[in-house]
Amino acid sequence: MKRGCSELIRMNLLYELKRRNVLRVGAAYIVTAWLIIQVVETILPAFGFSDSVIRYATIGAAIGFLPVLVLAWVFELTPDGLKRDAEVDRSESIAPRTGRTLDRIIMVGLAVALAYFGFDKFVINPARDAERTAELAEKIDQARTAGRNQALIESFGDKSIAVLPFVNMSSDPDQEYFSDGISEELLNLLAKIPELRVISRSSAFAFKDQDITIVELAEKLNVGHVLEGSVRKAGDRIRITAQLIEARTDSHLWSETYDRTMGDVFGIQDEIASMVVDQLRIELLGDGLRSAAADPQAYELFLQGRHLAHRGSEQSVEEAISLFQQAVAIDPDYVAAWDALAVAYDNQVAMGLRPMREGAELARAATMRALEIDPDFAQSHAELGWIATSYDNNLQAAARHYEQALRLDPDNIYILAGAAVLLKTIGRVSEALALEQYIVSRDPLNPAIRINTGVSYLHLGQTEQAIQSWRSALRLSPDHIAVHYFIALALLQDGEAATALAELEQESFEGIAISGRVMSLHALGRVEESEALLRTLLNDWSEQLPVIVARVLVNIGDEDAALDLLESAVGAGLGSRIDPIDRGLEPLHDQPRWKALLQAIGKTREQLESIEFEVPEQFSADRTQV
Repeated sequence: MKRGCSELIRMNLLYELKRRNVLRVGAAYIVTAWLIIQVVETILPAFGFSDSVIRYATIGAAIGFLPVLVLAWVFELTPDGLKRDAEVDRSESIAPRTGRTLDRIIMVGLAVALAYFGFDKFVINPARDAERTAELAEKIDQARTAGRNQALIESFGDKSIAVLPFVNMSSDPDQEYFSDGISEELLNLLAKIPELRVISRSSAFAFKDQDITIVELAEKLNVGHVLEGSVRKAGDRIRITAQLIEARTDSHLWSETYDRTMGDVFGIQDEIASMVVDQLRIELLGDGLRSAAADPQAYELFLQGRHLAHRGSEQSVEEAISLFQQAVAIDPDYVAAWDALAVAYDNQVAMGLRPMREGAELARAATMRALEIDPDFAQSHAELGWIATSYDNNLQAAARHYEQALRLDPDNIYILAGAAVLLKTIGRVSEALALEQYIVSRDPLNPAIRINTGVSYLHLGQTEQAIQSWRSALRLSPDHIAVHYFIALALLQDGEAATALAELEQESFEGIAISGRVMSLHALGRVEESEALLRTLLNDWSEQLPVIVARVLVNIGDEDAALDLLESAVGAGLGSRIDPIDRGLEPLHDQPRWKALLQAIGKTREQLESIEFEVPEQFSADRTQV
């Protein structure tokens, strides 16, 4: 009897659950909650939300399940709104109609869930896996790079430092150039110490105005110490506060405030640098650290000019040149201003704002003036090396200039970067890559060196590592020109023309974007589209980008036209732009015209191998030629 009663109760309970649509509501809730969690998991991380949001969404859905079932049991949806089930006349109940609606909702939800599952499995998940694979590969590559340079980095021990941009405490926000300039001068002064690993300006200044702790910053830059401070300038009076922090413990080792006149600014810099040396227990040989003094007014103009030059726009570079010229007019023996003037002319040439020959001669004149004043100014010797490489196509002279610069300042990363370019130019790509990997350890947030490193990988046929390096550059500088084009070249080399074409949609430099599209469309068999773009490329960009256009002509099989264009480039004095190890020009290598062209510009294999160029010993082990 009891058993029969319990079965009756279960049957009645099941009947009531069905009649009140509790089971349907539960099923609809589960399907809807699952869809919401999937959307949260897919979309929110793209906006910077952590995995905790997904956890909270899952917990919230689980907590809400039971109350929803209780509400479905207690209440019924009627044309007049929600009412308690006991208050609804069974003859007027619309529960069956509501049940059918819930059935449809469940079926639609399941269909959407199935569609989403397929989309996630075959579209989103492969993309996510590719991204994760790329990130993992990058970490492996970084670990490999770190291991390759570990002996170099470990030799510094805890003797490593990042000089953060000093805070501008002046009432005038436009005085920021002065606080930034003091920071950079201190950085350059400390970088002269061979026993101290100093993170470069571009990486240290990348954290300017960011809300980040000293410990987090030190971890990102892999340094043991941080130098920070503030600058207040009012007329001829300056107040500089500096403090040295041990990064791991975020504890102050030393701090000092200096109230002086502008004429004492160089002495302040020397005192701060000397105190850092003392605190880090570094023994210096000779007379210690000394700033190159200059006229105070010229120094201010120099700092203003350098501040503008770092912005890199057409107008800012032009204004920087004017300020450097004013600085050397006031102080004709100001070596750093002459050198900065030469580099600014180089930048104008690179940006297409000044004819190459004109820019080369202006840069040469400024550099020779700097060396007249100080024959041992390392960066000016490196500048002569750059002029010889990029403008004169005199690689023998470039090697001599870079050797002299490295003898004077063997750990200067800007000199090392120029030396890496020369090594690539003469075919010693493995050595160039070793230099660039070391520079990355000193300047990890500099997109330019990441780009150059990617080019070295591409020359060595390591397309996966090249793409990883360029992706890193884009994360640091999303709008950097030419990077998407480089990635497309690597993809084309791997036979992924469709992916390359999609990549080029993001390239902002029109000329190289068109050249990449021509090659991608040709590889995909879309001949008419490729030929139409080729006509545009030849008409609009042959003169400005002769080597890039020649690479396109080689790619589509028109080798004679490519050689015509390259020979015209040599006649126009652009032989320095022709790279004999460019894999895109390999089909020309057996052509007599190609060999004659290389002979004319001094870049045959034999001519390049004859160039003697000694780099610092730690980078000279592998002399593999490409």
